[in-house]
Amino acid sequence: MHPFKVQNKVFNSIIKKGRMTVFGKEHNFQKIKTYNSFKKQIPIRSYEKLYPYIYKSMQGKKNILWPGKVKWYAKSSGTTNSASKYIPITNDSLKECHFKAGKDMLSLYANNFPNYNLYNGKGIMLGGSISNSKSMYNTGDLSAILLKHFPFWVSYHRVPDLKTALMSNWEKKIELIADQAINENITNLTGVPSWMLLVLKKIMEKTKAQNLLDVWPNLELYMHGGVNFSPYQKIYTELIPTSKMNYMEGYNASEGFFAIQDKKNSDGMLLMLDYGIFYEFIALEEYKKGSIQTITLEDIELYKNYVIIISTNAGLWRYEIGDVVQFTSNHPYRLKVTGRTKHFINAFGEELIIENTDSALLTACNYCNCIINDYTVAPIFISKNSGGHQWFIEFKKKPKDIELFTTILDNELQNKNSDYKTKRENNLILKKPEIISLINNEFYIWLKESNKLGGQNKIPRLSNDRKLADHLLKINSKFSTKTKPI
Repeated sequence: MHPFKVQNKVFNSIIKKGRMTVFGKEHNFQKIKTYNSFKKQIPIRSYEKLYPYIYKSMQGKKNILWPGKVKWYAKSSGTTNSASKYIPITNDSLKECHFKAGKDMLSLYANNFPNYNLYNGKGIMLGGSISNSKSMYNTGDLSAILLKHFPFWVSYHRVPDLKTALMSNWEKKIELIADQAINENITNLTGVPSWMLLVLKKIMEKTKAQNLLDVWPNLELYMHGGVNFSPYQKIYTELIPTSKMNYMEGYNASEGFFAIQDKKNSDGMLLMLDYGIFYEFIALEEYKKGSIQTITLEDIELYKNYVIIISTNAGLWRYEIGDVVQFTSNHPYRLKVTGRTKHFINAFGEELIIENTDSALLTACNYCNCIINDYTVAPIFISKNSGGHQWFIEFKKKPKDIELFTTILDNELQNKNSDYKTKRENNLILKKPEIISLINNEFYIWLKESNKLGGQNKIPRLSNDRKLADHLLKINSKFSTKTKPI
């Protein structure tokens, strides 16, 4: 079916279902016949603005945002805000979006690799936890909610067992997953790269193996999402040193499953148009000026940054998820995530986005033959001299020449971002990046101290303040070796 017809069908379907809800009546859904009337009658909302409706729904009231009573809410702490968000998970969103995406992901893999042997073994599915609640609703990480609702037959192909998978104690959970997985024929992995890495390292520690193929010779697929995979690519290649290993990316969040990598090595993921999600877009440069003028899929331009707006079968209406995307193809529609509306560095007018830092870091790592586990960047605010950026990097393999690494990183950032380049001229506003090597597992300690252990939590890549940076320095100072730039 034509992509615009598919989206129009989704639009009409969700509007029809939303008419008898409290939200639908308040916004006169009965009179919404066109996209223009839809835009006029429903304002774009952030989570905070939609929360009063979510709160009513969480009190057990029916038909607030979506028909029926919502019993499950995906708890998301976000990446910069400590306050939890509760995203409604409806039966429709489970079946027509999240579960459908899982089936499509496996179908696309089978289409690309017809000689696959996934089902000759088991897969490690890494999920979060579910909160015990005596209230009228249940909360948990999206991954845990999905695991909880999987059909019974999925358990035959999954490690660990459900009880272990839903544990909240991550240190104990990782230990138990490793124990259960070591003697299984593991053929595939599913989970966020940073958290999966902890499991795989534990496997290596327990088995004393040279690489994971010594433990699981039939391992062939890693399905990942949640963060940009490029900084982790080298680590995984080192752990799984075979060209037969395949990697498949998904673009998903608590709010929905949006895109799947449909071709190996493709520049972008296939936008899934029939998951009960209606898409709108705002040009990033207009968004920064305060514009709320949206367009649909028909009017997008390739390689232009857009803020993504969604209306979904979970009752999220014209909801701003905070992601910035870029379309790499329109036949079919493929996109990639280039950053976040609130996750960038603009302390000095440099407007660095995650795409800039990920790409520059990858180039520096490739040139200097080094590998990183994780990183974050914070501003060094101007005092007497110029300001700058402080990079906290946890190296798996350090560069031999840190000065060269820093120079290449800096040059690549200038090549990628003209605003950054302008601010770097003559060191007037921005000085050369300062690299701090973390060697004491500081990122993990920060997550633990911040009560953020769990697959849904990620290290913020870019910050406009020094809250995380100062916390990392405080953690580092507890160790005998003083933190200093390397």
